[in-house]
Amino acid sequence: MGDRTFPRQLKEVKSVGPSPSDLQWIQDNPDYFGSLENMNMQESKSGSTSDQLQAATGYVIGVTSSIFAEHILSHPFIVLRRQCQVHHNGVWYHNTPFTLVTVLVQLQRHQGMSSSWKGIVSVLMSKGILMVNETVISELTPLPKEVTRHSSPRKHLEHLLLKGLAYILATPFLATSFIETIQADISSDKPGPIDFIKEGVGRVMGWGMPQTTRLLPVYTLILPTAMMGVSQYVIVQVARATMLSSFKQREQEMRDKSTSVDGKEQEESLYNKYFPEMMANFAGNLLADVLLFPLETVLHRLYAQGTRTIIDNLDTGVDVIPISTNYQGFFDCFRSILVEEGISGLYRGFGALILQYALQACLLKFSKYMFEKVSKELNSPNSMPPAPTSMPPTTPVKQRSADRLNQPRHPEVAGQQQQRAQQPQTSYMEQAYRNQRR
Repeated sequence: MGDRTFPRQLKEVKSVGPSPSDLQWIQDNPDYFGSLENMNMQESKSGSTSDQLQAATGYVIGVTSSIFAEHILSHPFIVLRRQCQVHHNGVWYHNTPFTLVTVLVQLQRHQGMSSSWKGIVSVLMSKGILMVNETVISELTPLPKEVTRHSSPRKHLEHLLLKGLAYILATPFLATSFIETIQADISSDKPGPIDFIKEGVGRVMGWGMPQTTRLLPVYTLILPTAMMGVSQYVIVQVARATMLSSFKQREQEMRDKSTSVDGKEQEESLYNKYFPEMMANFAGNLLADVLLFPLETVLHRLYAQGTRTIIDNLDTGVDVIPISTNYQGFFDCFRSILVEEGISGLYRGFGALILQYALQACLLKFSKYMFEKVSKELNSPNSMPPAPTSMPPTTPVKQRSADRLNQPRHPEVAGQQQQRAQQPQTSYMEQAYRNQRR
C-alpha cells in the first residue's frame, strides 16, 4: 500500500507548483522601466545626447565665426587691401581706416555690392589647389602632412618643406586669383572657374620667357611665394600654440580654485571647449598679416606687373587706372618702394586690414556671447533629466522581478503556496508519510 500510494501523493505535491504555461505570460515591463539599471541607462543616453548637442552647437558656431569670417566676410577688405598695395602712384596710402570710408561709399554707389566680392571663387579654388598639392606630395614622398609638438625637429623641417613645395606648385594659380581680385569689373568681363584654370596654365607656359617684357616669369615668383606662405604658416602655428597653452593654464588654475573651495571639480563648459581654438586662430592670423604686410605688398606688385590689369582708382573711388611698373625682382621692388614712397609705402592699404580684423573681432565677441548663452541653456536645471526616485531599502529592485516570476496567475494556487510557506520546512518523505497516516 505504501508503495502504491507514495508516488501518487508525491505527484500531487509536485502538482501544487505553477506549470510552465502559467509563467510564460508574466510581463515584467513595470519592473523593467522602474529598475535602477534602466534609469542609469536612460541617464547615460540623455547625457550622451546632451554631449552630442553641445558638440554640434560648438561646431556650428565655430564654423560660422571662424571659417565664414576668414574666407567670406573678410573678402571685401582683402580686395581693398590688395588694390591699395598695387596702386604705386596713388596719392592716398590708406594706412588708416578713416580714409577708406568715402572710397567705399563711392565704389558701392557706382559699381554695387558685386565689386566687393570679385575673385572670391578663384581665391577659394586656389586654396583648394594648395590642399590637393599637399595631399599628393605627402602620398608620393615621405614628407609628413601633419606633425605634433612631440614630433622630432627633422619631422617639422620635412613638414615645412612639404608646405613650400605645395606653394611652389600653386604659384601660377595664386597669381591668377590675385589678378581677378584687383581688376575692375567695369573694364573687364567677370572670369569663371574655367577661365581661372586656363590663365593659371597659361602663366606656367610662359616659363623662361625673355626679360624684355614686363611680365615676370614664374620662376622668379616661386621662391618669394613659398617663403611668404611658409613664414605665414609658421607664425600662425606658433601664435596659436602659445594662445592655447595660456588658455589651458588659466582654465586649470580656475578648476583648481573651484575644487579647493567647493570640493568638486568644475565641468568644462562649451565656451572653454571651443572658444580658445577660435581665439587662437584669430590671434595667429592677425599677427601673421601684420608682420608680413610689407613682404606681401612687394609680392603682390610682382604678381600684377606686366598683366595689363586695370584697377579701381582708390583716390576717388569713381574711375579706373592701369598698373604700369618695371621691377626686376623681389629685392629691386623692395628697394624701389623705400626710395620712392618711403616706409609707409610698404603699408599701403593697412587701414583695410584694420577694418577686416575689427569686423572679425566683433563677430568673435558675438560668438563668445552665443557660447555662454548656449552653455547656460544646456546646463540649466530645467534641461537636466529628472533624478530617479529612490526605492525603499527593504524591497530591492532586483528581487521584485524574481518575486513576480514566482507568483502564479491563479489565486487558488497562490493560496496553496502561501499555506506551504507558513508550514515548517520538511522533506518530501516526511510530508508524504504524514499524509498517508491521515
